[in-house]
Amino acid sequence: QVQLVESGGGLVQAGGSLRLSCAPSGRTFSTYTMGWFRQPPGKEREFVAAISVDGDSTNYAASVKGRFTISRDKAKNTVYLQMNSLKAEDTAVYYCAAEGYPRYRGIYYYTDGGIYDYWGQGIQVTVSS
Repeated sequence: QVQLVESGGGLVQAGGSLRLSCAPSGRTFSTYTMGWFRQPPGKEREFVAAISVDGDSTNYAASVKGRFTISRDKAKNTVYLQMNSLKAEDTAVYYCAAEGYPRYRGIYYYTDGGIYDYWGQGIQVTVSS
């Protein structure tokens, strides 16, 4: 079942920018640490970025560091992924994920998708070269 919904994906040229959004769908639930993952065609799902409950800590995969920015709006219960300087290698289905209860771990703990409690259905991002 869909518990988080991603939006903002699409087709963009290399060097361009795109902003993904993610928010709960349906019933109301609390979110703590939130993260973004992606699955390129023919590859396994990989970690992209994570952000702590209050937005004070972030972590990024080396492949996106300096180009992507994760942020969140607590009032809107929404997490974002701003993607700049996009490369063809960024083409993937992007998934957002949420921690449903506080584990009180450091931000570097949240690189494993198995930790998260809620997931979105995924959204396609295609970067043309």
